[in-house]
Amino acid sequence: MRIEQYIENKKRKHDGPICAYVYDLGQLRKHVDTLKSSLPDFCRLFYAVKANPDPRILGTLATMVDGFEVASGGELKKVPHNNPVLFGAPAKKQAEIEEAIDAGVEAINVESFHDLNRIEWLSKQKDVVTPILIRVNLSRDVPESHHMMSGVPTQFGVDERDVPEILKKALQMNHVSVQGFHFHAMSNNLNAEAHMQFVAMCLEKAKSWRNHFGLEIRTVDIGGGIGINYWDPDVGFEWDTFASGLHQLEAQMDGLSLVLELGRFMTAAAGSYVTEVLDVKANHDHHFALIRGGSHHLRLPAAWKMSHPFRIHPVEGWGAPYERPGMKKAEVTIAGELCTPNDVLVKSEYVEELRAGDVVIFDYAGAYAWTISHHEFLSHPEPEFIYLDEKK
Repeated sequence: MRIEQYIENKKRKHDGPICAYVYDLGQLRKHVDTLKSSLPDFCRLFYAVKANPDPRILGTLATMVDGFEVASGGELKKVPHNNPVLFGAPAKKQAEIEEAIDAGVEAINVESFHDLNRIEWLSKQKDVVTPILIRVNLSRDVPESHHMMSGVPTQFGVDERDVPEILKKALQMNHVSVQGFHFHAMSNNLNAEAHMQFVAMCLEKAKSWRNHFGLEIRTVDIGGGIGINYWDPDVGFEWDTFASGLHQLEAQMDGLSLVLELGRFMTAAAGSYVTEVLDVKANHDHHFALIRGGSHHLRLPAAWKMSHPFRIHPVEGWGAPYERPGMKKAEVTIAGELCTPNDVLVKSEYVEELRAGDVVIFDYAGAYAWTISHHEFLSHPEPEFIYLDEKK
């Protein structure tokens, strides 16, 4: 079943306006297989659970990725068992650290000296040695990134200038083991060549610290940050260019493995937010289409002040005994059902035609969509969740 078939089936049932997240798990499997097969052997592909922790998505990925990256105790509980896990968060609760230790995660990120002290102390209480990665806030970053988390003052990681000091401290401890470095530094970067330069810089720095301190590290985690071009989806991140660049690093790896924590780039295209137009009207010479749903389901366009990629599925039937509102060949703003002018998913985009009863499909809604949204505002019903091509 495809999205269009779901829409037609739903319309025939006449059980209320359409509003759903539709996840194409077949598309997800195909995409991840392409990503995985293009990587060199020294790369390990992890999924960043924060992008979308839907259990059916996690279950689909469990047999395909090399592991999961989690940022909370709650995410840790959602990850399918027997998968490698990396745990990282800027503000860790003591209970979360203990849960990560007890779960036997592959490594815990150290984001501060306080983090290091707590992990050492808790590991000592449990009489274990906990593997750690030092998360580094680099002195410079990839300027093309949509959100910069490194190279600027942020709450993330250890200042690069303090890395030697925290390494000295860690090496004096008996219950932590430095396994490598974590460099997640950006979000939604669209420049493959710049991302490749970032990877090479991270590898160089990790090897420098390894050699200087005599470390027996095995992991260089470059995080994620590979983006989706919501503004022009036809011009996106050039994955083939990036993968080719990774292959060229093989001679420089020197026994290290490179971890990629992909989130948005892995799942965004596998999800769509599908919603029905309830009304079309004009105010101050501008057209508005009001939908069942909005930013309480899909907050990303409002948060980023952008028009989300969309397409229209026309529905020809109109059974109401009154005229059907609509508009033709003009710009339209697509707004939600909330009592706030900020509930806008598309602003001033040209359409050939849009009518009440038509369905709008918002593509690239498989990441940072439902779970970052303010669901309870106005207490509207939640959307349905539909899973296409699911293997039972």
